[in-house]
Amino acid sequence: MKELCVFACVFWVPAAVAQSALSSWPQHSTKRAAPPVVAAGAYVSQRPPADAVVLFDGTSLARWSHEEGKPAKWRVIDGAFEVVPNTGTLLTRDAFGDVQLHIEWMSPSPARGKEQDRGNSGVFFAGGKYEVQVLDSYNNATYPDGQAASLYSQFPPLVNVSRPPGEWQTYDIVYHRPRFDARGKLVKAARLTVIHNGVLVQDNMELVGPTANGSRPPYEAHADKLPVSLQDHGHPVRFRNVWLRNLEK
Repeated sequence: MKELCVFACVFWVPAAVAQSALSSWPQHSTKRAAPPVVAAGAYVSQRPPADAVVLFDGTSLARWSHEEGKPAKWRVIDGAFEVVPNTGTLLTRDAFGDVQLHIEWMSPSPARGKEQDRGNSGVFFAGGKYEVQVLDSYNNATYPDGQAASLYSQFPPLVNVSRPPGEWQTYDIVYHRPRFDARGKLVKAARLTVIHNGVLVQDNMELVGPTANGSRPPYEAHADKLPVSLQDHGHPVRFRNVWLRNLEK
């Protein structure tokens, strides 16, 4: 397979405009316009660059654990790893600040359930505070701020570029952690850029606080570097080719 990085169908929206629009919508409003559907281009896997931290090499979950450092119980299968329902969130053993993260994921096939109860997981930064939603959003309507590639409970993706269940999908995410002053006051909000299957769907968006279900809590000061984590939402979602680049030393 050719190792090409293809970024097609790029859509742009100013972060400030999107953030100001957030106040107009209750959390999980189904009246909010659903992102338009855009067909993804050909699947392209991307090898880690020389300076990457490889978090999963296709064989071992040695870089991951559950809470309190307990050994990872998710299943390694066919060069990927799979959520084992009810075993809990998986966290990196190392802590990170600003990063570029590449991760590939697959929703279970055949599809089961609907809306949020279908291929649900999440990619979290800062030890579980800020989520990029993982969901089977192929022909599966749900509230826009909870579909695949949403910044959960805050911002829907610009477009829905989901592949069918059983096909590999890619996220390329740039995360900039929030900055706090010595007194714990927020100086700069967390920012996220997300490219889903080669299409820009979140353009340097500023989060209004931690992503949460049922509320929009304010920022609270936290450590600069915390684990990246993957959610156990009770569905056997698979992941592979997980690596990141440190954007701050």
